[in-house]
Amino acid sequence: MERIEQAGRGETRTRSGAEGDLRLAARIRLRDRKAFDALYRAYRPRLARFLMNILRRRHLVEEVLDDTLMVLWDRPDSFSGRSRLSTWLFAIAYRKAMKALRKQDDPIEDCFAEGRISADRSPEQDAGDSRARQALLDALARLSPEQRAVVDLTYFHEIGYREIAAIMDCPVDTVKTRMFHARRHLRRELAGELSDWI
Repeated sequence: MERIEQAGRGETRTRSGAEGDLRLAARIRLRDRKAFDALYRAYRPRLARFLMNILRRRHLVEEVLDDTLMVLWDRPDSFSGRSRLSTWLFAIAYRKAMKALRKQDDPIEDCFAEGRISADRSPEQDAGDSRARQALLDALARLSPEQRAVVDLTYFHEIGYREIAAIMDCPVDTVKTRMFHARRHLRRELAGELSDWI
């Protein structure tokens, strides 16, 4: 999973970013629209990618993303500050995503899988890497939504198990178990060179 970790590093928030989030949250409590816009712009890409990995449907992602961030605007006092704001937002997004999935009856087709392949790669580099990337995406798609969420939060957002447990509202051991089964599934699916990434 080394490549997944590298892909997520550019989106990691710094400690000063977390402090800035708290200042923005305080301003949002005072109904400051500019503060809400700033926070929305900061979190929208991270939450959108996280939700796409769980939901696999762009229209649901947009709906759940907006619902998630509107919780902060509509009920800013519900953020108590016992966790980082990012943990709180990811927890809301996760719960809303799982609720949206439960409402869906039909099978989910991943019609955006090819769109997630990096456009930065040259055609010469794509030959082997494209197959490897597609194999990884296919293997990730076969994980349960809960396992995909754990993998996504761990590797793309560099969030620790305790925070993931808070986000997913489950014990830390459950997070570890989901990661164990996800890794085992990915190793089995990606036999050979790709299994070394996990």
